[in-house]
Amino acid sequence: MLPPLRLVLCGSVDDGKSTLIGRLLHECQAVHEDQLQAVAQASRRYGTQGSDPDLALLMDGLMAEREQGITIDVAWRRFETPRRAFFVADAPGHEQYTRNMATGASTADFAVVLVDAEKGVLPQTARHSRIAGMLGIRHVVLAVNKMDRVGWDRTRFDAIAGAYRAVAEDTGITGMRAIPLSALTGENVTRHGARAGWYSGPTLLDHLETVEAAPPGGNESFRMPVQYVNRPHSDFRGYCGRIASGAVAAGDRVRIFPGGTETEIERIVVRKGERERAERGDSVTLMLREERDVSRGDVIAAADAPVEVADQFQAQLLWMGDAPLVVGRPHLLKLHARETGATVTRIRHRLDVVDGRTRPASTLGLNDIGSVNLETDRPLPFARYDENRTLGGFVLLDRRTGATVGAGMVRFPLMRAANLRWQDFDVTRETRAQAKGQRPRCLWLTGLPGSGKSTIANLLEKRLVAEGRHTYVLDGDNVRHGLNRDLGFTEADRVENIRRVAEVARLMVDAGLIVIVAFISPYRAEREFARGRFEPGDFREIFVDAPLGICEARDPKGLYARARRGEVKNFTGISSPYEPPEGPDLRLDTGTESPERCVERVLESLD
Repeated sequence: MLPPLRLVLCGSVDDGKSTLIGRLLHECQAVHEDQLQAVAQASRRYGTQGSDPDLALLMDGLMAEREQGITIDVAWRRFETPRRAFFVADAPGHEQYTRNMATGASTADFAVVLVDAEKGVLPQTARHSRIAGMLGIRHVVLAVNKMDRVGWDRTRFDAIAGAYRAVAEDTGITGMRAIPLSALTGENVTRHGARAGWYSGPTLLDHLETVEAAPPGGNESFRMPVQYVNRPHSDFRGYCGRIASGAVAAGDRVRIFPGGTETEIERIVVRKGERERAERGDSVTLMLREERDVSRGDVIAAADAPVEVADQFQAQLLWMGDAPLVVGRPHLLKLHARETGATVTRIRHRLDVVDGRTRPASTLGLNDIGSVNLETDRPLPFARYDENRTLGGFVLLDRRTGATVGAGMVRFPLMRAANLRWQDFDVTRETRAQAKGQRPRCLWLTGLPGSGKSTIANLLEKRLVAEGRHTYVLDGDNVRHGLNRDLGFTEADRVENIRRVAEVARLMVDAGLIVIVAFISPYRAEREFARGRFEPGDFREIFVDAPLGICEARDPKGLYARARRGEVKNFTGISSPYEPPEGPDLRLDTGTESPERCVERVLESLD
């Protein structure tokens, strides 16, 4: 028996994916009698086949799907024949749910791309195929469905196969078999149809039972990301994970990355005891001969075949967020078992999913595919995606909500990053702080225009200097005269504005200064990024709070009035949003408290 086949069915809306899977399950006797009765009952209310059971309802399990007649989520089903076991995912066809299709394709080895014989190859067909190719799927079946509706016209079938072949060749798909069929009647699904006598190839099931579709990965050296450090007592320390590639045996020399320290495998522990050897796909606990510092997210690899380590990459990215991607906005990145902060620093281009050409882009919208440069907060052990899916595939998460906003594939590290190392000096931050007789900090004042940030920053610095402290104020307007003079007020420019100021403030704290930052900094994500650049306790977010009406009444620069007239674009509070802190370290109500009292409160809050 051949190894199990994980396959994803994809294509546009109403191409018949759910019906085809339902037909396969039914013909392979993978549907229990009670399920058939439930489908028959549901067909009377939701079905599209009159009095006949609607087999699509075997997969469209969500009530919303049955009511709308579309697939929303990714539904996995298992069935088997005497020759092979199958795990099949019914991916949603609607463009709105392309992110769900990518989820199904990310763990599949093979794809069945459905095309409606009446409609032909559609943009969503091309989009799904490009995503499948991007995710490493190299073999597909083009299932030209609903051939009964076009009278099993061979000319129509050949035209669709030719059009799709051009798409496949441009997406990295190297093996393609076109099969005419009717999921509704079952012809050429599990049995040959008499009305397609001109077709002499295999049925869909025959082809799936015999096709060999190895997952991507040319490097078969041993690699295992550590998912969990198991230490039930002082005499046992094991490192748990699933082997991503290659094999390992007791006595093998290995190295731990990102550090690169070398050791030897002492024991391989599994659920039912111990083994001398384990291979790709096995879940094991490895015990090392020598004591080593190993954490979740580290990678254990063969000593003579080290993994790469970098903190900047070029990657392909499928954007799944409802809001567009903003260059410079901080996110969380999950790569195998490692999670860290990450930022897209550049969008190189966007891929047109219809014609395969690249287009210049400054942002990516929902379902866009782009080539990007990515920077992480720390060096990561990784592999290129075309060598190893586990070590090369990542997701981007919204830093605040934890929602998945992107799925990416590492193409290669950026050489510039590989050549950069942090230079240590003998005079440390602690030495500089001791010489100044103070604890360095960043006091980050955020609030609407006119809330009083600059006023409080000015009075606060005067008080601190009078006490003999060493300070500096970074003011939003002043910084835009020099360091950030090239930036405007778009969302992307605001993100970059805060990133630069956060880095400068961090360097000033390292120099031993008390830094007062007075910036609108309207987005929570960027303020959280700024906090993350400092050691715990060195950053204090101070919300300078005043109602919009009071800020607008003050209008010290006349900007609110101009913004109301439409003369100032992207003005915070009027035409651009402000996201107030949800849990600031200190809140100052400048609508009811004087600037002097606000300064007193800041000083009282400091150690």
